Amino acid sequence: MSEAYRLPDKALVAASFSKAAGSYDGVAELQRQVADALLARLPTHTVQRWLDVGVGTGYCSRALACRYPHAQGVALDLAMGMLQVARQQEAASAYVQGDAEALPLASDSVDLLISSLAVQWCGDFAAVLSEARRVLRPGGVLAFSSLCQGTLHELRSSWQAVDGGVHVNRFRRWDDYQNLVADCDMQLIGLQEQAHILCFNDLRSLTRSLKEVGAHNINQGRPEGLTGRARLRALQQAYESFRTEDGLPATYRVVYGLLRKV
Repeated sequence: MSEAYRLPDKALVAASFSKAAGSYDGVAELQRQVADALLARLPTHTVQRWLDVGVGTGYCSRALACRYPHAQGVALDLAMGMLQVARQQEAASAYVQGDAEALPLASDSVDLLISSLAVQWCGDFAAVLSEARRVLRPGGVLAFSSLCQGTLHELRSSWQAVDGGVHVNRFRRWDDYQNLVADCDMQLIGLQEQAHILCFNDLRSLTRSLKEVGAHNINQGRPEGLTGRARLRALQQAYESFRTEDGLPATYRVVYGLLRKV
C-alpha cells in the first residue's frame, strides 16, 4: 500500500466520528494511551500558539492548556460532532472545522502542531506534512501519532478465514511514513513505531468498541448490510485462535513522529 492510497470519503469519516462523539470517551482507552505517549515526547520549547489537529473530544487540548497556560490554542477537527463536544471543555481559544490536508490557518502562525490518531484518515500524508510546515513558525514542532499497516491484524486475518471482503480499515505502511518524513523538508527529531495491544473478553466487545469510537469499517469496498449469523460464528471461531490468558487481543501499530521546522 503506497501513497496515495484510497481511503473512505472524508464526508463519511466526518459523519462516522460525529455520530460517535457521545460514546467516544467511554471507549477511547487506546486514544488516551497514545495521546499520553505523544505528549510525553514533546520537546521543551516556547509555545505561544498551538494547534490540535483532530481534536476529537478535546483530550490533548486539555493537556496542552495545562502545559502552556499562557498560550493561545486552536482546536480543529473534520467532524462537527466532535468539535461540539470538545468546545464544552473550553481548553482552546478557537474551535474550527477543517482538514489536515488544507489547514484554514495563516502561514507561520503556530509554534506547536499536535495531532494524535487523526492523520491515518488522510490519503495524502505528504500534503499533511506540507501544510504543517506551512503553518509552523521557524523552530515550531510537529508532533503526530498515527496508525500503520498491521493494525488489527488479528481481526483482518480472522475475516480472511471467512471471506475475501474488506472488513477492516486499511492503513499506510510504516516505510511510507519513513519515506515521506524523510522528504518533507523538516528536521526529524524522532520517528518510532510501537505496538499497543488491547484485550477484550469477546469479539462483540471489540467490535462494539470500534463502532462507539467511530473507527469501525468505513473503507470503500466494505460489505453492505448485516453480517449473517453463520459468518459471525465463523469469525468468532477464527478469532479464538488468537486468545491469550488476557483475552482476545487487538493490536494497534502506532507511529509516533516529531519534526521541527528550520
